[in-house]
Amino acid sequence: MSFSTGFAQSSKWLKHTATAVSLTGSLLLSQFASATTVQFQTVLGDFEVNLFDKTTPKSVANFLAYVKANAYVNTIIHRSVPSFVVQGGGFSYQGKLPLVAITQNAKVENEPVYSNLRGTIAMAKLGSDANSATNQWFINLSNNSSNLDKQNGGFTVFGQVTGNGMAIVDAIAALSRFNMGSSFTEIPLRNYTAADATANKEVTGSNFMLIQNIVVLNADPDTAANLNPTKNTLITEKDDDGGSGSLGLISLIGLGLLALGRKRLLNRK
Repeated sequence: MSFSTGFAQSSKWLKHTATAVSLTGSLLLSQFASATTVQFQTVLGDFEVNLFDKTTPKSVANFLAYVKANAYVNTIIHRSVPSFVVQGGGFSYQGKLPLVAITQNAKVENEPVYSNLRGTIAMAKLGSDANSATNQWFINLSNNSSNLDKQNGGFTVFGQVTGNGMAIVDAIAALSRFNMGSSFTEIPLRNYTAADATANKEVTGSNFMLIQNIVVLNADPDTAANLNPTKNTLITEKDDDGGSGSLGLISLIGLGLLALGRKRLLNRK
């Protein structure tokens, strides 16, 4: 599978959100790039992330544009791969099904400065385009440098989970995963069992792994000064898969959503 943020659109599966998250490039780069500490507020607890605004300014500005526009309110973790990554930023739950695909801003230029080590957050992108990141991101659960640092131009690490935040991320990763068909094959759910799946029980807001909001805590551009993220030293090596972005791990979905109530859920834990 590839780090892909798109699949074929279908009226049966796709619903466009009317909420646009559009900001001009000048606003992205000048108004929000200084905010370097954000808090992820989730149903399993809150954790903080330091953003590397000085070394990956375009990616940070892009991420903060969505934060500023409240685009990440009530979004879900829609993919979880054990010992690899948890991924979100693509879909929101607005009180009922189907899920709503988050409107994407313009693509952002790749900035593969740092290594994809455990606890880092990076931008998802299309497998065929190094400069295609938009709204989706993933948190590395393990040291993924050997493949992600050199694949498809390298994946942009733009921040780092701090404090005891990875305990919460690990709790998210420990949730049972379910196969809802199509590209949503490893969605983590809460308070949902294999018996529920067999009975085709409807998935509700109490089941999704919700990110209630992401907010800026500190706008000081030097809050990451005491961190020492590892540089990506593999970026100059040849990509073994020819730059296709393909590895047997995760599909990052971008332009669609799933009518969840119509598909049987199969426990993947």
